[in-house]
Amino acid sequence: MTHTDDRQFPAALAAALAVPFDYNDGKGIDFEPFPAFLSAEDSADWFRAWTGNAELNGDEFRVFGRDSTGGFAAFWLIRPDRPLVDQPVVFLGSEGETGVLARDLGDFLWLLAGGFGPWEAATSYEPDWVPQPNPELRAIAERFAPDRHQPPTAVIERATLEFPDFDDTIMDLCR
Repeated sequence: MTHTDDRQFPAALAAALAVPFDYNDGKGIDFEPFPAFLSAEDSADWFRAWTGNAELNGDEFRVFGRDSTGGFAAFWLIRPDRPLVDQPVVFLGSEGETGVLARDLGDFLWLLAGGFGPWEAATSYEPDWVPQPNPELRAIAERFAPDRHQPPTAVIERATLEFPDFDDTIMDLCR
């Protein structure tokens, strides 16, 4: 895949990340969006530290936010010659958690609209946690991905089915 170093958010992502995410004492979404994608240098530093592999550069990720523990949400640039908005959205947690959250940006918008952040979609640590759908994020999803409406559980399931080897792929890079 040919990677570009374009670090501008697509309009749909910028709109969604402009909405405040409320942690609400553990009842909301634990997500802190960045104002822009991490730089190539910062992405390389992060991915090398996360994997313990100094040979990597993190070019296959565009990191756009984190949870309060330091887990990162990113686009995984795995689909050759496809635009950023068509790449899957993934989570790499601070404790080694991994997950494919959405098959692309349109699906990710519906995941957010349904009350899931990256951490909540990738983990099941809080069995009593209940998603709180967000009308403002739903309006953004309807504006940018009106034909993609689906419940968050379907978004996660479809992404996991399409990329079942994500965890193995990432773990194989770790030292």
